[in-house]
Amino acid sequence: MLHLAFADHPSLHPANWLRDLEAQVPRKAIRDFWNRFRYGPEAPVSDERIFVPPLDIRHSYDARAGKRPLRRQHSGMIIGGDWDLCRVPMAGQIKIESSRMRYLDGLRWDQTPLFEKMLREVAEGKRPDGCESRADVVHRYETLDRIFEETRRRGRLLSQSELPEYFRREHGGILVHIGRNGELLRASGGMHRFAIAQILELPEMPAQLGVIHAEALYKGLLARFRKPQAA
Repeated sequence: MLHLAFADHPSLHPANWLRDLEAQVPRKAIRDFWNRFRYGPEAPVSDERIFVPPLDIRHSYDARAGKRPLRRQHSGMIIGGDWDLCRVPMAGQIKIESSRMRYLDGLRWDQTPLFEKMLREVAEGKRPDGCESRADVVHRYETLDRIFEETRRRGRLLSQSELPEYFRREHGGILVHIGRNGELLRASGGMHRFAIAQILELPEMPAQLGVIHAEALYKGLLARFRKPQAA
């Protein structure tokens, strides 16, 4: 019985307890309980999987203007106010533009500004996207090329539960916030996969729910993203 519980909920497995703490799962569990208590059974849950049309996402959340970071650990939070008005256009962001240069213009990764930026940060002793050497950077983008080709062939992006490193719900997926009128705002996490979804013009993609505006929840707008709509 215990084995089955671990199989159904990978984050409960002892091997994942450290990861639970890093992902703030205990805090998220309390948040989920409180959300359900306060807002009822349709309240959002942390790391929830939603389905969104990538081409409808034109802005990302601007943490500097909003004066607060809204990252994966805030998944499932219900926040009012004007945070959702703090946004910047997606067009021109280095990961988006470099991905377009690679997959639409046919350039090599080492011809893109993103690759140069990654090497520069490695030389400064940083670990961009976990890379510690030029070889790591090359390997990362070879892997991304494989993901691109597999996604194009399959016609969709895989959800986190379909991946070998699956951890909890859609944790680790493309992070998306929901504004007061249902506007979708990109956040940190999964930018390359998001770029692939846009370049391939996928009608829909799985995403990790970030923060949802209180007004959107009261309007019942979360429901439209909870089930896949694309045929």
